[in-house]
Amino acid sequence: MEVVSSFTIDHSVLKPGIYVSREDDGFITFDLRITEPNKEPWVDPTAMHTIEHLMATWFRNREGVKQDVVYVGPMGCMTGMYVIMKNAEGHQEWTAERMREVTIECLKWIVEQNEVPATTPETCGNCLYHNLPLAKYWAELYCQRLTNDFHSEYTKLEVILDNGMQFQDA
Repeated sequence: MEVVSSFTIDHSVLKPGIYVSREDDGFITFDLRITEPNKEPWVDPTAMHTIEHLMATWFRNREGVKQDVVYVGPMGCMTGMYVIMKNAEGHQEWTAERMREVTIECLKWIVEQNEVPATTPETCGNCLYHNLPLAKYWAELYCQRLTNDFHSEYTKLEVILDNGMQFQDA
């Protein structure tokens, strides 16, 4: 069985930032890491759900971005978001630096919002599971981090499976 590539990242040294998680078949997956894993508090799930609604809305409506968006959603560990973009011929070239610029713009927009889109029983599977003030707190903190101390290079681990298979860079 192959090791999932994100399990080869050394989370003990991972800083908040934007990382290229994978590139394949004309798509690029970005790791928008909001908090420092296992050292800082994770983002409260209600705030992360709100960030997801706001970030997905912004990305899917922003000119120069919306045509390339495939997916915007939270990590299960609640330390960040994944954003998948088309990165093929005929589309804008997406890099960690370009995603940083776009994400900062999005985060500033989130901080200005007074309501969360799609929070009715008809439009959301858990419409009461939101926290806009806390989402705005995390958006502002993450924006400051991306502006003042940008990280974009993963530290990889050597992973050896029980059957002896070894992966140094999945």
